[in-house]
Amino acid sequence: MLTGLHHVQVACPAGSEEALRAFYGGVLGMTEVAKPPVLAARGGAWFRSGGAEIHCGVEADFRPALKAHPGLLTADLDRLAAACEEAGHPVQWDPDFPGHRRLYVSDPVGNRLELLEPHPAG
Repeated sequence: MLTGLHHVQVACPAGSEEALRAFYGGVLGMTEVAKPPVLAARGGAWFRSGGAEIHCGVEADFRPALKAHPGLLTADLDRLAAACEEAGHPVQWDPDFPGHRRLYVSDPVGNRLELLEPHPAG
């Protein structure tokens, strides 16, 4: 039986690690997680915030995920939206998810992310 979600992996091209660090670490405020040495040799980078972990893995024939995406929860969607826009990552608001405010944004290599903030109870 499943007990939780450990991480979500998104693909990235070789050599994109610095741009990913600037986005996931700088813009989204996630903390980079040290990869085990045997995996670090493959490139990519891992990030964590709260219970969310995203692994960016190098894929030789990279194509960004334009539809598939991780959905990440936040308590301050407006702040994250402003940080994304300020860093040159346009956001697309989508009001069609009951109980949440949400938007979509692409990481520096084109992968789609969904950021959600639950509506206050009541």
